[in-house]
Amino acid sequence: MTDTTLDAALETPRTIESLNAEVQQFYARHMHLLDSGRAEEWARTFTEDAVFAPEHRPEPVVGRAALTAAVRAAYEGLVAAGEVRRHWHGMVAVEPQQDGSLHVRCYALIVGTTVGADPVLKMSCVCEDVLVRGQDGELKVRERRVTKDGVAAPR
Repeated sequence: MTDTTLDAALETPRTIESLNAEVQQFYARHMHLLDSGRAEEWARTFTEDAVFAPEHRPEPVVGRAALTAAVRAAYEGLVAAGEVRRHWHGMVAVEPQQDGSLHVRCYALIVGTTVGADPVLKMSCVCEDVLVRGQDGELKVRERRVTKDGVAAPR
C-alpha cells in the first residue's frame, strides 16, 4: 500500500514518492538559481517572511529582500574572485506534517572552483527546511536552519 497525504493547496492526494520527486526537483531548481546568481528568482523560492538561519552566522537573514541582497552580494564577490560555487543537496528526507508543510532534512556540500584550480570543498552541513505551498501551488522555503559540520560537537 502506498502512503498518501492530502495537498490542501491543490486538493489532490499525493504519494510520498511523488512528494519526494517534487522536493528533489525543487532543490535542483533552487540550487541552480543560487549557483547562477539569479538572486531575485532564488529568493522567490522562499516565502515573503522566510527565515534563513545558518548556525555559524550571528543573525538569521529574514525576508525575500534581505535574501536577494545577500545572494547578490555573495555572487558578485565570487565573480570578482573568479570562483564558481556549486551547492549539492543529498540524502534528502521528506516528512509531511499534519499542517500540510514538509519538514526536509538533508546533507549539503558546497564546492568552490577558481579559474585554473581544482575544486575545493568549502562547507559540509546539515540543512533543515520547512517547505510550504505558495498561493501558486509551488513549494517555498518558510524556514531554513543550517548546521555547519565542525562548528560544534556532533549531537
